[in-house]
Amino acid sequence: QVQLVESGGGLVQAGDSLRLTCAALGLSISNYNMAWFRQAPGKEREFVTSISWSGGSTNYAGTVRGRFTISRDNVKNKVYLQMNSLKPDDTAVYVCAATSSNGGGYDYWGQGTQVTVSS
Repeated sequence: QVQLVESGGGLVQAGDSLRLTCAALGLSISNYNMAWFRQAPGKEREFVTSISWSGGSTNYAGTVRGRFTISRDNVKNKVYLQMNSLKPDDTAVYVCAATSSNGGGYDYWGQGTQVTVSS
């Protein structure tokens, strides 16, 4: 059974940093492009960032570019999201996702980890 398990969320103050981790169980992420999405209360889920299977290509939403960094360790089968200079608008449930295609839908989703940023 495939599982993506996120961890590292919490309650922080504006300007603080957090590092989220997505651990994959039952699949090898080396075969997948990986991404982070987030969903704030009352809002639709939005794309945050993605990384190619090799780690050689990344994409970021404009709202997080320059503050967030996605990385991966295919040996440890984990994906990371380093979040710096956090803002209250970053408050959301952050979800990890995996896709075996370029530009297609995502095959697997995690349950998410809550990030709350106070002002």
